[in-house]
Amino acid sequence: MTSKDRILARIRRAVPQPAAQTGPGPDADIPRDYLRVHATRTPQERVDLLAAHLAEYRARVHRTDEDGLRDLLGLLLADAATVQLPPDLGFGLPSDPSLTFVTDHAAQTPRDLDRVDAVVTGCALAIAETGTIVLDGGPSQGRRRITLVPDHHICLVRVPGQVVDSVPEALPLLDPGRPLTWISGPSATSDIELERVEGVHGPRTLDVVLVAAPDPRPDPDPRPGPQ
Repeated sequence: MTSKDRILARIRRAVPQPAAQTGPGPDADIPRDYLRVHATRTPQERVDLLAAHLAEYRARVHRTDEDGLRDLLGLLLADAATVQLPPDLGFGLPSDPSLTFVTDHAAQTPRDLDRVDAVVTGCALAIAETGTIVLDGGPSQGRRRITLVPDHHICLVRVPGQVVDSVPEALPLLDPGRPLTWISGPSATSDIELERVEGVHGPRTLDVVLVAAPDPRPDPDPRPGPQ
């Protein structure tokens, strides 16, 4: 018996037991008869829906392929001097001598990250119906802190392979033991007068680059059959 089991057992002994229950018990199966997907979409339609929702959330959305990515990143990083990178981004970078690239490492402090102008990462996947990007701390993303402290986050999404339709489709593809960060637009909140304020809890600017490139996962689109 673990410490947790012993604590819970003491709580159960101390709490009065309810009257006999006639309905399903607390461990009964919960019917999950909601729709997994709310429409039938082609891969391109999924990407278009993701882009529309991201733009609605005030993220800046760009489309390119691997050949055009270096030039696009050069434009997006035009005002940056120091750029944070994850351990293995998986894409080529601009060969601009004015840019200093810093790779994520354990010795980095929040003060170090505060001196970074922008961060470029990949993602674990993206969800079309909610306009959400999920990071899981993988090699193409780095530790969570590198996407929270810098004021400008450029996130690269391989399309269409990394885009799924819905949250129910996304969850089986994610490891619950990893530190998951769910992003829907740049960091924002509202003050007491409902004025939107950006950059309070994370990057003020979010650029999402939809890169037409194959997903390196063994099965990039492990989607269930029609529902």
